[in-house]
Amino acid sequence: MRQTRSWVLLMTMFLLLTMSTASAQWVMAAHAAKNHIQRMTQKSENGNAGYDMATVLLEAAPDKVYDKTVEHLKTHPDITITKNDKNTGRIEFRRGHDVAGFQIPALGEKLTQLIIVSNVGETSEPGAKPLVLDSVLRVCKEFNVECTVQPN
Repeated sequence: MRQTRSWVLLMTMFLLLTMSTASAQWVMAAHAAKNHIQRMTQKSENGNAGYDMATVLLEAAPDKVYDKTVEHLKTHPDITITKNDKNTGRIEFRRGHDVAGFQIPALGEKLTQLIIVSNVGETSEPGAKPLVLDSVLRVCKEFNVECTVQPN
């Protein structure tokens, strides 16, 4: 039941994030915001469910970001890729009981938005570094980009 709620929450977040479109003005503003990780986390009152989400804009070709992300995930034996669809820019994976997914939409030829959403709560591994933040920072590192986490 909890796993079903986590998947529903994860899919809902992806749908909300992918429904927005990028206009020329938005892309210009995006260039100013690149490499700044925006993060949002919420847990239910009883701590049994919730989500963790981060997004960052990278000055890199979307195909390369996608390929490097998949390549990087495959190097970790504790991570299992459960969906890999380059056409939609979607990668879904699990680490232990945690489920997560990347959405990698193109905002231009060399500007990519990287979105990652994960479940949090009772199923999250105790003491584990937050999966979302860790994943985004690793992708930034792959592109030799210093990304900074913005305060809430």
